[in-house]
Amino acid sequence: MADEQLPEVVRIARDLIRIDTTNYGGGRSKGEREAAEYVGAFLESLGLEPEYYEPIERRTNVMARVPGKNRDKPALVLHGHLDVVPAVADDWSVDPFAGEIRDGLLWGRGSVDMKNMDAMILASVADLIRRGEQPERDLILVFFADEENGGVEGSGLVVKDKPEWFRGATEALSEVGGYSIPVGDKSAYLLQVGEKALMWITLRARGRAGHGSRVHPDNAITRLAAAIEKIGTISWTVELTDTTRALLDGMRGVCGSDTTDPDELAALAGPAEAFLASTWRTTTNPTGLTAGYKHNVIPDAAEATVDVRVLPGTEDRVLAEIQQIVGDDIEIGMFHRDIGLEVPFEGALVEAMVGALEKHDPGVPVLPYLLGAGTDNKALATIGITGYGFAPLKLPRELDFTGMFHGVDERVPLDALVFGQRVLTDLIRTY
Repeated sequence: MADEQLPEVVRIARDLIRIDTTNYGGGRSKGEREAAEYVGAFLESLGLEPEYYEPIERRTNVMARVPGKNRDKPALVLHGHLDVVPAVADDWSVDPFAGEIRDGLLWGRGSVDMKNMDAMILASVADLIRRGEQPERDLILVFFADEENGGVEGSGLVVKDKPEWFRGATEALSEVGGYSIPVGDKSAYLLQVGEKALMWITLRARGRAGHGSRVHPDNAITRLAAAIEKIGTISWTVELTDTTRALLDGMRGVCGSDTTDPDELAALAGPAEAFLASTWRTTTNPTGLTAGYKHNVIPDAAEATVDVRVLPGTEDRVLAEIQQIVGDDIEIGMFHRDIGLEVPFEGALVEAMVGALEKHDPGVPVLPYLLGAGTDNKALATIGITGYGFAPLKLPRELDFTGMFHGVDERVPLDALVFGQRVLTDLIRTY
């Protein structure tokens, strides 16, 4: 399809994918500057006045305010992040940074997480402005750096150093909500009203250094391996919150099931099963190992990284449980920790989001859910802004959309992008 025939939202998403903003974590990144400049130029073309903030070289954030019709109403933040996780090209069917369009889908790193939503925000605002319309209230458009590293060099610094960007705002919308999933032979949309807390911990084992040829029971690597096996294979128990109870009740109503087993209900969500199952239990996934420096030297220490996600308010309890599981001889360190979130599935904005989806896909229910991961809404929460996940997408039942977050061959249907942009446009026009 020729460029001029592509919907604008698709062109923007493709352009952003082609700007490699890989974030390796720990302060190592290719940087978001070029992507931020692309966004800024687009906003300028609409007559807006973008502001940039680059607290660390190349870690660029960009913001613009769109005046609304009713400036007495609190402003609404629409935000996305411009960075992406690394992609190993040899593992992909396409070049992950080519923005290839194939079989009615846009392929590439960021097509799901989250340059798709960045594009929807820009295209929706452009649609209104070019029609000579205004949103109902002021919109604050913000595109952050470093979300894939917990926002340490992005939203965490922006809310601290640039609080004036968010003047008058009380609510925010961003990623990982508003998309459709199968529920048995029917469908539903998930609207994100909460996020699990994040703890990136390290496990460190100590032993005694020695020659690799010895009988050597005091081996740090062996000790760490035993701890990692325990923490990586434990089956954490189900714990429900108000949000997950409402989700399960809603799923039972949609499919007519009477099961009380949350995991049985999750299985009715097809490809989204594992994503939902993570929302009602702690997860502890080992993600890295570091030890040793020579084949015939037994090191005196070994370290692992573990991604821990817990339900809001359970952080300290779970840390104590992890220490008990791995044993007192394993040292636990904290690389990064942030808060969990959960807000009621009610209020004018929730009603407006549900109504916008109903207008474009009548009769399909919208259910609340608790995200097993996290977003930049956590940083905004520290300055009193309530965040929701609403990147609306009507998806094919068979597409493993949730499995493509940080996965291989990330892709999104073109018609889902168009759907999402229309839903978002109607929302900001009326709310």
